[in-house]
Amino acid sequence: MTTLASVRKNLAFYLTQPVVRLLARTGITPNTVTWLGFLIAIGAGVLAGIGHPFVAGFVVLVGGFFDIIDGALARHTGSTSRFGAILDSTLDRAGEAVVLLGLLVFYTLEQSTAGVVVVGVVWLMSLLVSYIRARAEAMGLECEVGIFTRAERVVLLALGLLLSQVGEALLIILSVIAALSFITVVQRLRNVWRQTKTG
Repeated sequence: MTTLASVRKNLAFYLTQPVVRLLARTGITPNTVTWLGFLIAIGAGVLAGIGHPFVAGFVVLVGGFFDIIDGALARHTGSTSRFGAILDSTLDRAGEAVVLLGLLVFYTLEQSTAGVVVVGVVWLMSLLVSYIRARAEAMGLECEVGIFTRAERVVLLALGLLLSQVGEALLIILSVIAALSFITVVQRLRNVWRQTKTG
């Protein structure tokens, strides 16, 4: 049966292969791409923080693409490594945090208590979604389930930033991200419980 995880992997494969083949000819390493994606995320966070969420939306999309390119490039060139995988995961989380930090600054300057609270909840839920999977896999358990992983968060966050000039669209989309991320937390905890429960 087709799972969400396999759909995500197949989609990422077809989207990234042309760029991966091009980068493989340049000698650029996967770790370099990882760092570049992180620097782009910092740029998006700064743009959001200084009041340019619309431009930040485009930057988030570009950074998100680099996030999936590095792993694909490593597999294509046969240069996967445990350190590279850890660096990728670390900088992915750091990049997402930087963007959310920029949004916290943005809503603080806007004196929007609702905005600050919602961004805080999104930040917490994103950490939990990633942590549960990492902890489960460290125990040898499978934990790729969930309707709303980092890829979906990035896409929806970018959409919210791009629609930031339309009323409360950004706040509404952030609320949706928080709700769907919470559902994913519950799904992953339930999945882990089912694998670990004993008769």
